[in-house]
Amino acid sequence: MKNASKHIVIIGGGAAGFFAAINCAQKNPDYRITILEQSSKTLQKVKISGGGRCNVTHACFENRELVKNYPRGEKQLLSVFSKFNPANTIEWFEQRSVELKAEEDGRMFPVTDDSQTIIDCFWDEVKLTGVNVVTNCTVDALEKTDTGWIVKTNQQDMAAGAVLVAAGSSLRIWKILEAVGHSIVPPVASLFTFNIQHALLKGLQGLSVKNGVVDLPDSSKIVLPPSPLLITHWGISGPAVLKLSAFAARELATCNYRFPIKINWCGSSESDVLSDLIQLKQASPRKNISTNPLYGIPTRLWERICQHAKGISNKNYADASKENLQSLAGWLTGCELKVNGKSTFKEEFVTAGGVDLSEVDFKTMQSKKIPGLYFAGEVLDIDAITGGFNFQAAWSTAWVAAQSM
Repeated sequence: MKNASKHIVIIGGGAAGFFAAINCAQKNPDYRITILEQSSKTLQKVKISGGGRCNVTHACFENRELVKNYPRGEKQLLSVFSKFNPANTIEWFEQRSVELKAEEDGRMFPVTDDSQTIIDCFWDEVKLTGVNVVTNCTVDALEKTDTGWIVKTNQQDMAAGAVLVAAGSSLRIWKILEAVGHSIVPPVASLFTFNIQHALLKGLQGLSVKNGVVDLPDSSKIVLPPSPLLITHWGISGPAVLKLSAFAARELATCNYRFPIKINWCGSSESDVLSDLIQLKQASPRKNISTNPLYGIPTRLWERICQHAKGISNKNYADASKENLQSLAGWLTGCELKVNGKSTFKEEFVTAGGVDLSEVDFKTMQSKKIPGLYFAGEVLDIDAITGGFNFQAAWSTAWVAAQSM
């Protein structure tokens, strides 16, 4: 048998697994690197990410700002990003002739707008560095030895000096990690849209506002900035909803995804909106309130809000009392609706939960409990909002693990 101490086994043929394998092989050319993937295909999340374009990272180059996009892992990722961040990601791909571009919202994609570009890049590097990729390989158990590990699979047992677990949100792998002594934070869904049946939204699917804020009435801990909000066939979606679903993931799971929300359609405070409406009453008393939308709110949505506000529908400003205007301001900034369930957002399958972060040394990505066991990507209790942040955490944790192993 070849020297097992110089054999690194990587469990998971996804973004983190490939990135770790390639960087490990480049740093240590005399090591054998083996990727084990349980399915017949590798890099499937990379393939479908960003609608098939692959949202590689986000154009956020200040680490303290970057970590704010991670509901779980913010503190731990600060040290990881100090070693490898979006600027390093851009450079890494550029060195391999893959140019990335930033869109207006900061998301970064290959200039080809094709995720296959990233997959081809990884496979070129795998072939160049001699990384061995084994598909249809299910890991059944991990066994610690005096010199390293025995990785037991459905194909054969493999001896390794170190093992990197990069298997994403895998219940099977989490159970194996529990068996060797690690704690797993129970998984719950993150990044989902809200199912709402309410007369206010009926027939308005496709309409959106730029500066929406969605809050939980009973939670003062979560403060999110205004973001785009979209009305859908089944309720509401868009960044404002997805951010709340991520930051309140555990809270919303506890109530079985049935909970009240408050929607601010314009991103301004109720007092500021009331002040604006009173000023309009003085400046343009003959204007019809229902047919003159404010704050960039689409006309049909504005009309619907006016229908629900007390005494506003089809009135001119001159005929509206202060009580009427207060009701309108309340509907614009604190519209209370009931959520009755969730829906998956497009191709995003993000889970909050995984290996307990207190059991990992983020300077090396090595287990604090078991030497020679490393972690990268979503197998950890780390997740982010949409925009390339989950991939960046995968690249960064994988790179740090690769340097350490």
